[in-house]
Amino acid sequence: MKILVTGAAGFIGFHLSRRLLSMGIEVVGLDCINDYYSVDVKYARLAMLTPEPKFTFAKLDLADTEGMAKLFKDHGFTHVVNLAAQAGVRYSIDNPRAYIDSNVVGFLNILEGCRHNKVGHLAYASSSSVYGMNTTMPLSVHDNVDHPMSLYAATKKSNELMAHTYSHLYGLPTTGLRFFTVYGPWGRPDMALFLFTKAILAGEPIKVFNHGKMRRDFTYIDDIVEGVVRVTMHTAEPNPEWSGAKPDPATSTGPFRIYNIGNNSVVELSHYIEVLEECLGKKAIKEYLPMQLGDVPATIADVDDLVRDVGFKPATRIEDGIARFVEWYREYFKV
Repeated sequence: MKILVTGAAGFIGFHLSRRLLSMGIEVVGLDCINDYYSVDVKYARLAMLTPEPKFTFAKLDLADTEGMAKLFKDHGFTHVVNLAAQAGVRYSIDNPRAYIDSNVVGFLNILEGCRHNKVGHLAYASSSSVYGMNTTMPLSVHDNVDHPMSLYAATKKSNELMAHTYSHLYGLPTTGLRFFTVYGPWGRPDMALFLFTKAILAGEPIKVFNHGKMRRDFTYIDDIVEGVVRVTMHTAEPNPEWSGAKPDPATSTGPFRIYNIGNNSVVELSHYIEVLEECLGKKAIKEYLPMQLGDVPATIADVDDLVRDVGFKPATRIEDGIARFVEWYREYFKV
């Protein structure tokens, strides 16, 4: 096996690459090292990957059509896991073009590379944000998701649609993974847990949106990686019972699948902060604010399909996951 992991210097891509290497799998890690957040942590992650004999790093932008075509031709990947993307819901409100370049044009280059080089399976990151205005909980892959609340969400939904056409037209097996609020060691500095920890330790106020009533399905990084590995090895297949009279959004007549990867439990933001305070041994100064533009009040994942097809259900408690993050944060930043 030879797997291309895009976004290898990113949070999930780094952890996935380490896991695949530990399994003895050859990994080519792609990343453009953009400056959406501090590149220091990205280079620190890479420094842990590059000494591995079965790891090769490619500094490349997904939107570089010629570069991507050459990468695929030169390496002959058996599998591709696309985790590279312009991330962030709120950033997409002010910087929409960055999302089209990376998440749409870049994803097309991934699909074309897979199509022309006989890749056996493409797994790619979607997002729980695609559920947008849906309010029926838990959020199910079998429900329509036609009302995104941010351009970021719209680009992730577009990835699922683009993947479906390639599965349908060219028989390319594709699996989309809707991640639910990922957290853990080596996490993104722009995410709430990182921002809260930094502010609390510095004695600065934290911004608590929706007055702490936000409800999220927080999913620990190790659970995400386990789900991604299992799904990547479980090649998408057609659904023989699929019917155009009652179309199922999560499957197709082609080799196309969508899964949620979430903890299947909901935690209120106020409780999440309480657990963090306990792990830090310090109370937060809270600045309560209304909900932000583009945000949704609640997410909780229906993971029945994931359990049925790959036999895995995320289960890490936030008490354990946050404690591991705090331990890493103190060690990494020497605080």
